[in-house]
Amino acid sequence: MRIGLVAPYSLTIPGGVQGQVMGLARSLRSQGHEVRVLAPCDGAPPDLGVTPLGNSVPLSTNGSVAPIAPDLPCALRTIRALRDEAFDVVHLHEPLVPGPTLTALLFSEGPLVGTFHRAGPSAAYDLLRPLVARLAGRLALRCAVSDDARATAEAAVGGDYELVFNGIEVDRFAKASPWPTEGPTIFFIGRHEPRKGLAVLLSAFGHLPDTTRLWVGGDGPQTEALRAATASETRVEWLGRICDEEAASRLRGADVFCAPSTHGESFGVVLLEAMAAHTAIVATDLPGYRTVAHPGCHAVMVAPGDPEALAGALRQVLTDPGCASRLADAGEARAQEFAMDRLADRYTELYRHALERQA
Repeated sequence: MRIGLVAPYSLTIPGGVQGQVMGLARSLRSQGHEVRVLAPCDGAPPDLGVTPLGNSVPLSTNGSVAPIAPDLPCALRTIRALRDEAFDVVHLHEPLVPGPTLTALLFSEGPLVGTFHRAGPSAAYDLLRPLVARLAGRLALRCAVSDDARATAEAAVGGDYELVFNGIEVDRFAKASPWPTEGPTIFFIGRHEPRKGLAVLLSAFGHLPDTTRLWVGGDGPQTEALRAATASETRVEWLGRICDEEAASRLRGADVFCAPSTHGESFGVVLLEAMAAHTAIVATDLPGYRTVAHPGCHAVMVAPGDPEALAGALRQVLTDPGCASRLADAGEARAQEFAMDRLADRYTELYRHALERQA
């Protein structure tokens, strides 16, 4: 099958949707499909199977910043690529985001499958509800990555949705070499913005023993202020943006992975990655995270925005080897249920259904 995967966000900027698209492409190729990814790229494409559609511009949305490409040159490149590649099926991730996915929704002639990732209200959806509902009607099949994402899409554009959870490339984390540590170590990686809860984690970290270390990966609008506020804290190592290989290695090496987000998480891919790396997890109790982690079984979960509760949970896991081991073992088994190859199998079935409907 010749499959086109279209992403609205720049593939050269880390993000959950981008990671899903690239991982799915690799798994589909391993199963013998011809796969091409169409997406913006701010620099060299991350893979030979990518058609870059131009640079992105930042758009504030859902408490974060999305690197999209809504310009006319990008739209023209998208139309040209769709015409030249002659895909059997086109899979749009976030099909209503301005840029390549919305362009493909308007101009693709083959069967379309759309996956909705977003969770939470959208001012654009509310404002343009009749228009986006009409456009969504062009999709042969609609998918959502979580109950929250499905509820958001249903409220915005109506319709029926297949619940298709995100996936992870398990071996990439399970077989990574553990990064060396110098004591009990917590790992955080994500965009440094309020909804990711890094400020809450840094506040909680001050209540932990002096032997504890914290690795902080990623960057964002809060980086400078948070670094300045913790300038005297030598136990915190600011890593900046790191490559996928280093991220997997640090996940394997850390004693605890912490996900302190305050809201806006539709799915817990980052939790699954820690599970695959056999690392204990402390996270906030959000519906999106509960999609993959059951409190007390796969992670210790606390109320969002509570530094004292977060510190207590981190202390519990760091000082109780039995607790950490039980969490890691249960998480490792859980991660296998979300293997990317399983996701590729599921989407292959849906692509065939879309082709049958088109016929």
